[in-house]
Amino acid sequence: MKLSEIIKSAENQYKQILEEFFISVYNEHSLLSHGIDHHRRVWNYAKEFLKLVSLKDTAHSLHFTSELIIACYMHDIGMSVDPGVKHGKHSRNLCIQFLNKNNLPETDYKDALEAIEYHDNKDYISNSFINDLLTILSVSDDLDAFGFTGIFRYSEIYLTRGIDPEKIGYLIRENAERRFDNFIKTFGSFIEIVEKHTTRYKILDNFFSKYNEQLPSYHFGTKQPSGYCGVVEIIHTLMKNSLQLKDFFAAPEKYSKDLLIRCFFKELEKELSCF
Repeated sequence: MKLSEIIKSAENQYKQILEEFFISVYNEHSLLSHGIDHHRRVWNYAKEFLKLVSLKDTAHSLHFTSELIIACYMHDIGMSVDPGVKHGKHSRNLCIQFLNKNNLPETDYKDALEAIEYHDNKDYISNSFINDLLTILSVSDDLDAFGFTGIFRYSEIYLTRGIDPEKIGYLIRENAERRFDNFIKTFGSFIEIVEKHTTRYKILDNFFSKYNEQLPSYHFGTKQPSGYCGVVEIIHTLMKNSLQLKDFFAAPEKYSKDLLIRCFFKELEKELSCF
């Protein structure tokens, strides 16, 4: 079978039941950035990497791809229980529920469960379990942390975790750099894909570099958010009022007249619409 046929077979078998289970469990109003759309994007990135790894034969390729789509759709579902950095264990437990619900033997999906549990180890050195499945899942998850989407994702999750807005820019740049370095270490020989995602990484890194520069002169809580810090303040406002991104996209002038803020959300909307 061709790889495209193998991927299609996995999607036909699992995609609908995965999405139905995810939506039944996950409350997107509490953490929009890690909802079903994030998992759809991670699966799309994973499909790119499937073309770059060597799989043994058709039978192995079919099972590997089946485990991969499950891991992509289940890896962050545990954030519905705990949005902290060690959510992988909760995701694993919920994935086991998914397998049981659909009469899928847990023993057949051991690698997927291990990858789900350990994908959140972002120091990349302490994983006791590493194989191609975890490698692809981890890098695919990391790529969704770049670009305008990544700026929103990082801001929402760091603010949710109670991190001071005056510190998040430095912490995000540090974390994103580790993710990018791991991507280059893993897939750096593939020039086209590296160029594509280097551009997206630089969008994120440049944004928070400018954010840090603005910090000393910015006062959060003003009635007129502005600039890079204003973008994060608007995201915080959306979170506190349980608003969705579509609310901002529909009437940006209601939330800000600042050109940079409106340009950011326009680019974010454009990027999200590509998936």
